[in-house]
Amino acid sequence: MRWSERLTELGIALPAVAAPVAAYVPAVRTGSHVYTSGQLPFVAGELAATGKVGAEVSPEEAQQHARTATLNGLAAIHDLVGIDSVVRVVKVVGYVASSEGFGGQPAVINGASELLGEVFGDAGAHARAAVGVAELPLGAPVEVELIVEVA
Repeated sequence: MRWSERLTELGIALPAVAAPVAAYVPAVRTGSHVYTSGQLPFVAGELAATGKVGAEVSPEEAQQHARTATLNGLAAIHDLVGIDSVVRVVKVVGYVASSEGFGGQPAVINGASELLGEVFGDAGAHARAAVGVAELPLGAPVEVELIVEVA
């Protein structure tokens, strides 16, 4: 099955590529890999939420924001090389703006990992890091980077 068909089957439409908020491009291809820049949970050009996870943003909300940020990463990949050229997801790095004492970063970034599994099946299984940080750009609660292998 083509990944674009799988997205349609799941009722998922990739958003427009989020405009960079600084001096970078959304994604870069080198050889057989595409690396995305860190993607924030933008929806229609607006940040979906701000605040620290475990304080202003619940872990469940943050998990949904990680999913949204991942969709933005997939949109950047699609814009650069086409989603159907993805062979497999290699690595996900998720950053979680964490309140003092919050240690649930892995569960938050599951929002990204589970989406990739839904879309790519076994080809969505990936290496991963889930990192707690003090602050993220624009006050975002999560940021997600993707590395994928492409044909």
